[in-house]
Amino acid sequence: MTVNLKHTLKNLRAVTADPALSVLLKTHRTHPQNEQDPIALKNALSDASARLTGEYDKRTSDELMTKIQDALTDFDHNYNLDTLAIFATKDDVQVLRLPLDVTPRVVVDKKFATRELVRELSHAVHYYVVVVTRTHARLIEAVNDRVVREFDQNSPEQERGVFDNLPFPIENTTLYTTSGADRSAASNEDNYLKEFLNRVDKSVQELIGKSGEKIPLFVVGDARNISFYKDVCDRPDIIAGSADNITDLENGSSAHIIAGVQDAVKAYHDERQKQSLEGIGLAKSRGLLRTDLQSIYQSAYQGLGERLYVRIGYIQPALVDESMQSLTLADDPAGDGVTDDVVSDIIELVASHGGDVVFLPQDLAQDDIALVTRY
Repeated sequence: MTVNLKHTLKNLRAVTADPALSVLLKTHRTHPQNEQDPIALKNALSDASARLTGEYDKRTSDELMTKIQDALTDFDHNYNLDTLAIFATKDDVQVLRLPLDVTPRVVVDKKFATRELVRELSHAVHYYVVVVTRTHARLIEAVNDRVVREFDQNSPEQERGVFDNLPFPIENTTLYTTSGADRSAASNEDNYLKEFLNRVDKSVQELIGKSGEKIPLFVVGDARNISFYKDVCDRPDIIAGSADNITDLENGSSAHIIAGVQDAVKAYHDERQKQSLEGIGLAKSRGLLRTDLQSIYQSAYQGLGERLYVRIGYIQPALVDESMQSLTLADDPAGDGVTDDVVSDIIELVASHGGDVVFLPQDLAQDDIALVTRY
């Protein structure tokens, strides 16, 4: 996963090719479990080759598989997350490590199999955690309770010429000592600390700005440093929560830090759901709420969807007529011409036009699906 995964998936959704190959397989983050991953990848690619050879000529299959092998040159399974996704055409190959659980499969079609990824990502809480002490700062990217990565000197966004501010991890060179006596003698320590945290925030804001996404930020540190960071933050509106009870901030693992912010992440998620319910009521009173699937599809197709609400687990097969912007519900997802899940289509349409997607649990969802329109 990268910080612009949503943008990447949007671009992949727009691709039409013959063939368009999608390979999804389960991977593992740690040793020795990840020793299974090269074998799983080899088997998946063997399956892909057989599928291509069966549906296309050998030349087409060989060319595509060669491009995939080239893209996987020097691929290191030690950096795997939970899923490996490969999307390939004769013109391009994308290899993505994902912090999501998806169904392993090989799909040969004219469009990539991104629906499940879009749905999972829409359901997830994707966020940054900035860890601040008086001498040190770290930045971690996560999805739900899973670490995506911690930014370091190998992060591509921090390469010279791309990253203008200080790269993570950041050391505070303003305070030259950490002894209690010297600190008590430094009457301007608060100002020096705020200056350091302001430089840290400049780097955070640059990374968030480059992502092109509205991603929440959680601040980890002691109560004093968290308060100072909030004071100097250029965009305090993106701060979704904080945690001041986590130990070993400078040397603890990324997983340790992310485990420590889960109460704050849950509180943020619960508040979003609460606001969602309030938003549904307000939209209904203003005549901007659509709950009929046909009306929702048409509004989403026309780019009118501001926020889509979907009950977790809701799937609906349908016959879709894009030329008429209409759909007919179907019982058999495998029937001729049937889209196995039109809800995923609607999710993609709303997201592609800049709308939000919110998933609600069964006990909170008043409807299986509802759309708030812009007007």
